Amino acid sequence: MTQSEIGHRPVKQPGPDHPITITHNPKRIVVKAGGRTIADTHRALTLQEADYPAVYYIPRANADMDLLERTDHTTYCPYKGNCSYYSIPAGGERAANAVWSYENPYEAVAQIKEHLAFYPDRVDAIELLD
Repeated sequence: MTQSEIGHRPVKQPGPDHPITITHNPKRIVVKAGGRTIADTHRALTLQEADYPAVYYIPRANADMDLLERTDHTTYCPYKGNCSYYSIPAGGERAANAVWSYENPYEAVAQIKEHLAFYPDRVDAIELLD
């Protein structure tokens, strides 16, 4: 695995010991919170990272961004980069920081730029439909 430094933070490349795959998801994915449809798309990506559960990344263009509120919370992933978060006010306290986005992801995962992901336990439902 190659590793470099950007701003004193390690940058790691996916590889055999930590694979990351991104594929188009053929299903319609609908995300609901607080009784509202937050996102609805046929263009989601599925990101599979190592042994973690698969994560659905939904294009921002297919989400109602007016229902999201950006927060000050941030995290860092050495494989993906800096991560920003949004809350869903309609979802109440449970939906705080329920949504994340890598706005400038590292090259290895560049496909997830302009996409959002949702914590399943902080929204009412993430439905996969035919």
